[in-house]
Amino acid sequence: MAQFGLDLPEYPWEAMAPYLARASQHADGIVNLSIGTPVDPTPAVVRDALAAASDAPGYPTTHGTDALRAAISAWFARRRGVPDLDPQHIMPTVGSKEMVAWLPTLLGLGAGDIVVRPVVAYPTYDVGARLAGATSVAADNLDELDAATRSRVRLIWVNSPGNPTGAVRSRESLASIVEQARAIGALVASDECYAELGWGDWDDHTVPSILDPVASAGSHKGLLTVYSMSKQSNMAGYRAAFIGGDPEVMANLVNSRKHAGMIVPFPVQEAMRAALEDEAHVVEQKNLYRSRRQRLLPALQDFGVEISQSEAGLYLWGSAGEDTWTTVGRLADRGIVVGPGTFYGEAGNGHIRVALTATDERVDAAVERLLA
Repeated sequence: MAQFGLDLPEYPWEAMAPYLARASQHADGIVNLSIGTPVDPTPAVVRDALAAASDAPGYPTTHGTDALRAAISAWFARRRGVPDLDPQHIMPTVGSKEMVAWLPTLLGLGAGDIVVRPVVAYPTYDVGARLAGATSVAADNLDELDAATRSRVRLIWVNSPGNPTGAVRSRESLASIVEQARAIGALVASDECYAELGWGDWDDHTVPSILDPVASAGSHKGLLTVYSMSKQSNMAGYRAAFIGGDPEVMANLVNSRKHAGMIVPFPVQEAMRAALEDEAHVVEQKNLYRSRRQRLLPALQDFGVEISQSEAGLYLWGSAGEDTWTTVGRLADRGIVVGPGTFYGEAGNGHIRVALTATDERVDAAVERLLA
């Protein structure tokens, strides 16, 4: 009988089972800081909008409502320094992971094509290339690739702020990537879902988008930005995100997703619109994460973990100067579970990712254990 199924690697988090078991033995229970899933309530403004739109007997539009796309465009102008994103060139998506995983396929990439992803990166960039039959190559700059490899690059993923590192690319750095991509006819897709969660110098300054006029050289040609509502608005359960950019590419993506039936439900679209038009809940949520970050960071340093990058986002990226799994194990013995850096590529070996997405009570428990 023929073999069925995709030849994909095992989902990496399965390897965490024994460490979860060890941490669960702690007398005061487990503190799970390994996965960045929001734990705070979804804001009332979002839930109210969802409920108000719940009478939705007809099919929603794949392209998204005019009102939602106008709200996204206005948000880009107000919050991201992108004044010229046409609502026509925007589309809601079923979470940002859907687009990360399926963009190479929707673009028609396949055998012989190369998808470039960051050296330390979320594993779904690799999976997306494999689903399309393309090849994934890790690089933070096209200068790291030889000429033969560069000639086959069709898609370049940028992730700023980065997961897991929290690194933020400057406008000038993004502009350099854009220039390199345009020189070889490649598309740049920028995953920017942590952009509202800047720390330090980025706390009071806008985290740059690939569509920023400086980064894009005043044109959206060959550029796409992907954004998720999960982090800023606690909407992970809504699977609410969007993509925008190059007019021709966007028109093709809208058409392809119409054929595939990939549609964001109308009530979710209304919830997204309400969230994007309300900034108060975003500030409130960021303050919660700031408080947790300010408690966890020095406690981890006291434990011997040196924090690096971590300029934005929901994670602290650090190293105790030892093998990743040794650090993961020592923390599990204190009832704390963290993300292994090895899940994010070979360059992540020796590092751990610590999420800020735990309740205040669990964060305080982690701090007490780290300082013990």
